[in-house]
Amino acid sequence: MNEAASRCSELFKNFFSLVYPDTCSTCGTVLVSDELHLCSMCLVRLPATGFQHTFDNQLTAIFWGRVVLETGTSLYYYQKGGLVQTLIHQVKYRGNKSLGFLLGRLLGIGLLASPYYSGLDYIVPVPLHPDRERVRGFNQSEVIAGGIADVLTVPSVRGMLVRGQMTASQTRKARFSRWENVSDVFETPDPSALQHKNILLVDDVVTTGATLEACAQKLAAITGVRVWIATLAITV
Repeated sequence: MNEAASRCSELFKNFFSLVYPDTCSTCGTVLVSDELHLCSMCLVRLPATGFQHTFDNQLTAIFWGRVVLETGTSLYYYQKGGLVQTLIHQVKYRGNKSLGFLLGRLLGIGLLASPYYSGLDYIVPVPLHPDRERVRGFNQSEVIAGGIADVLTVPSVRGMLVRGQMTASQTRKARFSRWENVSDVFETPDPSALQHKNILLVDDVVTTGATLEACAQKLAAITGVRVWIATLAITV
C-alpha cells in the first residue's frame, strides 16, 4: 500500500470510529484507543480468582477422587447476572469470537506467570458435537484455547478429542445427571499421537465439572498423558 492509500485508509478508519465507536462489552462505555472490547474500569472489576498461583484450589477440589489432574485454574468467578456472564454470553451466543480470543489471552497471561503450567505440549479445547458447532458457527472453547495458545506459544489442536454423540443441554441438570449425560460421549481418534504428552484441557465455564471430567478421563487413559485444566470461569 502506498503512502496516499495508507493515509486514506487511516482517515476512513478514524471517521468510521467517530460514527460507530467501539464500546465496552459489559458497560457500553466508548473505548479509548488502547482498549479492546473492555474498558479499563470493567477489566479491573472482573472477579479474578487468582487460582493460577495455587496448586490446590476451588477448581481442583471439584475433581478430587474423580480424575487425576496435575492442577487447574479458572480466570474469573461466574455469577448469574454478573459481568463474567455478560462476557461469556457475548462470546457463546452472539458470536463475538474476537472477545473470546482476548479472554483466552488474559487466561494465557495468568498461566504464563504461574510456575505450574510449564512443559505443556498441546492445548485441547472441549469439543462440541459437529451438528451443534455447525449451528453455532464455531466452538467457543476452541476460540478461548486459541487465545491461550497465542500467549503460551503451545499449539491448540483440533480433532485429538471429539464428541461422538449429541447430548441435551447441561444447564438445568443436577451433578449426577450431568455426568450420565456426558460420561461416554468423548473419543480420541488417534491415541498414539497423544502418548506421553502434557495436555491443557480448556473450556469456558466449569460448574459441576462433569464435562471436563469425562474429557480428562478419556485423555488420562492414554499412556503417559498428564492433564491440566483451564477455564475462563467457575460458578459460585
